[in-house]
Parts: sequence; C-alpha cells; structure tokens
Amino acid sequence: MRKFSAYRIFEENGQSAGRFVDLTLDDLDPGEVVIQTHYSSVNYKDALAATGAGKIIRRFPCVGGVDAAGVVVNSSDTRFKPGDAVIVTGYGMGVDHDGGFAEYVRVLADWVVPLPQGLTLFDAMAIGTAGFAAALSIHRLEQNELRPENGKVIVTGATGGVASLAIQMLTQLGYHVVALTGKEAEYDYLKSLGAAEILPRKDLVMGTRPLEKAQWAGALDAVGGETLAWLTRTMQQDGLIASFGNAGGIELHTTVMPFILRGVRLIGIDSAATAMPLRREIWRRLATGLRPQSLVQVAHTVPFTELPQVFPQMLQGRLRGRMVVGIKAAG
Repeated sequence: MRKFSAYRIFEENGQSAGRFVDLTLDDLDPGEVVIQTHYSSVNYKDALAATGAGKIIRRFPCVGGVDAAGVVVNSSDTRFKPGDAVIVTGYGMGVDHDGGFAEYVRVLADWVVPLPQGLTLFDAMAIGTAGFAAALSIHRLEQNELRPENGKVIVTGATGGVASLAIQMLTQLGYHVVALTGKEAEYDYLKSLGAAEILPRKDLVMGTRPLEKAQWAGALDAVGGETLAWLTRTMQQDGLIASFGNAGGIELHTTVMPFILRGVRLIGIDSAATAMPLRREIWRRLATGLRPQSLVQVAHTVPFTELPQVFPQMLQGRLRGRMVVGIKAAG
C-alpha cells in the first residue's frame, strides 16, 4: 500500500510534539470519504496543538490540521464521487480525528462540503477556518440586526487571519471598520484591506467604570481577556459583539451593566461545530458576496516541508494574514 507524508502530533514525556511520518490509508481514522489534500492552512488552534502551548489535542497520536481542501479519490457515500473538489474544516479535524496536514485525509461524509462555484481549492484554504469564522461572525451579527448605518464596527487582533479577512468582508458590505492592533508597522496593510481607522493598542485607554463612552455598534473580537471586557463597556446601545478568540486570555471580568443598561449582546462563535445547513450557507456566501477581494494580499503559501517553522512564529505574533500550506506539491 502506498505511503504518504503526514505531520502527526504525539505525546512524549507529557508534552505534545509533532513530526513528519510516513503513513498509509489504513493508519488514518475511519471515514467514508478519502481526499487527496491539495492545500491546508495554519490556524492559531493548529499552532497551539502542534507545540503543546494549548491543550487542543484530545487523542494522541493525531495528524494535525483543522482544514483541508482537495479532490475525492474514493467514497462509499453516494453524495461524493472521485474527482469532486471538496472542503473539510472544523468538526474533529486535527483534534480527535486525523486532520489536514497530510497528503491524504479520510473523513466522515457528513463533514464534507462541496467546493462552491467561484472558489478554487487554494481560495478555500486562503479563507479556511479563519475566513469561515469571520463570515459566521458577520452572519450572526447581521441576524441580530447589525447594519452599516448603525455605526462603527471594531475588529481586534486586526492583523490575524480571522481579522484580516473580516476587515475585507465588512468593508465590502459597507461598514466603517476600525482596526485595533499593537503592530505599528502594519497600519498601511490594514488600510489596504479597507480599515477606515486604525486604533493603536498603545493609545487604548480602557478605563475602569462599568460603562465607558459608547463607541461601537459592532465588534469582532479575536483577543478575549481584558480587551473583550473593555468592548462590553464601550458598546453603543444594542451593540453586538462576536467573540471567537482568546489570544489575550480566557478570563472575562466585566459586569452586568452593559447588558442590562445598554442591551449589549455577546455572541459566541464556534465555527468547528457549525451544523451542515448553516455551514453550506456560509460557504455559499464566501463564494459570492462575502468573498474577500484581496485574498492574494492576505494569503501566503508555505511548502508542506516548512510547516513546523510556522507554528512558533504564529504564537509569537510575528505573522499576518493567512498561511496556506501547499500539500500536493510535496507528494
């Protein structure tokens, strides 16, 4: 049986450690659909899992990678046939089911999304879990009546993968976007994505009162911690916050005052567990009105063999945009 390359994460001496190994299809977790992976992508969650910086992996060993895009080579489910271009993101990928950092993946048919017309496989991974989370956040905010005319929308962790794509999507929809960042060298980059204003983190005065000056109609937060607490205090009446990240910490110390006096709504975004009907709808939107127009500007291709070098750079905040992993070229 043909062997192929995979980046597998092991538990060694109580620590997570990843390395390239040769596997066969029999070594992969079960599933009805076998896909030749053309591209994957690196998300913050992947970096935490591969380095052990976060307790992400639920079962060792496990092939890393929460994303994959490729072509079906075998399927026992009639919904998919060899040659179909497909996407798999989230669910148990790279956590408790072998993921996308491999030349082949085998997954449950219920996890597979046909590649929407208008996207290439590269586009799908330039978007990936990050872009899906951004689009899902915007979708949820819109369901709660966020509109461009309501006021400014702030995006935190603005140079990250989710935020970079969110800025583009929001701008394309007509929102006035404020980008919060601690990276002074990236102001021009953020403006090129469509940010109308830059809020430097060094200039941020969070205050200590239960309610501070009302500034934002909407917020997309990748940071959590003190930043998310500050957002709850500075939202406008009926302001909406989509929370999808914890780069700044998992604790949230705030009061009930923003919620009972300003009607602020805090909306949690769990892209991995999104049900398939909504998942397909979000991907449809990502291929049409929410498709980021500057994907090439945001996405950077990394050869599969250089994948391990990306993880520490991502955790140290030294990257911007999206890291797309070229898998098929390595095989």
